Amino acid sequence: MITLYRAPYSTNVERVSLALAHKGLAVVALRKHAANRRRRLPGVDAYLAVVSKREVRRYADRPLGPEAERRILEAGRLAGSSKNRQARRFVVLRDPALVEEAAESVYAGDNVRGAAFVVAIVTGGKGPTSFDAGRAAQNMMLAASNEGIGSCPNGIADAARLQAAVGHGDEEQVVTVLSFGHPERPRDPERLSVQEWIERADRRPYEEVVEER
Repeated sequence: MITLYRAPYSTNVERVSLALAHKGLAVVALRKHAANRRRRLPGVDAYLAVVSKREVRRYADRPLGPEAERRILEAGRLAGSSKNRQARRFVVLRDPALVEEAAESVYAGDNVRGAAFVVAIVTGGKGPTSFDAGRAAQNMMLAASNEGIGSCPNGIADAARLQAAVGHGDEEQVVTVLSFGHPERPRDPERLSVQEWIERADRRPYEEVVEER
């Protein structure tokens, strides 16, 4: 009798089962790899994650786990960029005094003050760096949503003051400050269908923004 463990994203375990059966060996069970069981929340459908994404500005008073923070940052790091220049970096603000300076530098400071995790996306160099930063930011916020973590991008009101807090050079700029935290009122993306989330979104009609020629 043999027990097989399925590694994450593996499709080979069924083939192994058939091969063992041909040799007269019985498979007791197919079990998920232990690494999968360590995740607190199941992954959600990618399209559902996109259409259910809403900005979260009020956060519960509890920290994020270091593994969740790492996944959020990796999602930003791995985002695509023009010619793979990767002309961006991510500055995590831990010092409460610097978080307060960042809060004073954005348009809605309370978003940052109440957050458990604050990240400034810094860009420099030539090319569509702001667009590339946006790609990274959206990756990070969707990765956070998959963990049940809320997020919000924050526009810059005082770039000079923010530069002092972030510590970037004169040839760089902060494109956005992302605030993350466990939502004060948690929301389950799967409580509504994709179509219901689409209908509830405060967006211009599809026919108004999509044109075919």
